[in-house]
Amino acid sequence: MLTLLAGGFASSAPCEAPEAPVDAGWILQKLARPTPTRTDFVELRGSKLLKQPLRLSGEYARPDPDTLVREVRAPYAETTTIRAGEATIARAGKSPRRFSLSRVPELAGLQTSFGAMLSGDRVTLEKFYRIVAAGSRQQWTMTLSPKDTQLAAKVREIVLYGRGAELRCIETQAAKGDELQRTLLAGAARAADGAATAEALAALCRGGAQ
Repeated sequence: MLTLLAGGFASSAPCEAPEAPVDAGWILQKLARPTPTRTDFVELRGSKLLKQPLRLSGEYARPDPDTLVREVRAPYAETTTIRAGEATIARAGKSPRRFSLSRVPELAGLQTSFGAMLSGDRVTLEKFYRIVAAGSRQQWTMTLSPKDTQLAAKVREIVLYGRGAELRCIETQAAKGDELQRTLLAGAARAADGAATAEALAALCRGGAQ
């Protein structure tokens, strides 16, 4: 799924040193961020019921190690706060909705995976997912396959795309059907302002565009 950097044409010039291989431990070490931290996101949600993927933009924040906040700013305003096994969804002019994460295993998985990734906690991440890393340190993927039966019934796999220490994109594949949620982060999210098509956003996600 990741477009790897191809080798050059044959030349009499000295060969450059090969790119360093990547492993999950190295990726998690580079992704570790102390709290508080925040990053922009652009999210695409595909569905057979939609002619075009739904495009959302906003910001993810971790004010402390136990809290994840997802603030959608467009095309509507909504803030989801995940903390202590509970999610709270707030919209202007409406009473906040609260519910247990046990009802929405994909949200619980999101908090677990984000928290473990941004703290560099491989042990916790491997309790919930099988992890496979591929690519090079310059351009890598890390695939998370749920071990938990309840989460696996909703999510087939989560694929992370990155360059060096930057996590640029997360693709979440639904367990049933072909629905795909693509979330661009950091530099890829900022570059998405100039990407109008789903194909261009997919290229940004997977490393095919600068």
